[in-house]
Amino acid sequence: MVHMLKAATAPVCVCDFTAAFELSQPTVSHHLSKLRRAGLISSFKKGIWTFHSLADPLPEPARAVVELIP
Repeated sequence: MVHMLKAATAPVCVCDFTAAFELSQPTVSHHLSKLRRAGLISSFKKGIWTFHSLADPLPEPARAVVELIP
């Protein structure tokens, strides 16, 4: 998920994660919720969908790890 968010040029819809990982929406939302509570991503709702992006600013230790992702 973090890899997808790093590569994205726009916020990513939860529906894109369910398709990419072949997981149910509740499972994907659970994991995204954990990332949001950790301060790694930000989210907003548009209609029935929620869109996600890397937090800005990203905490420095997390930024260092994300920079290692190709």
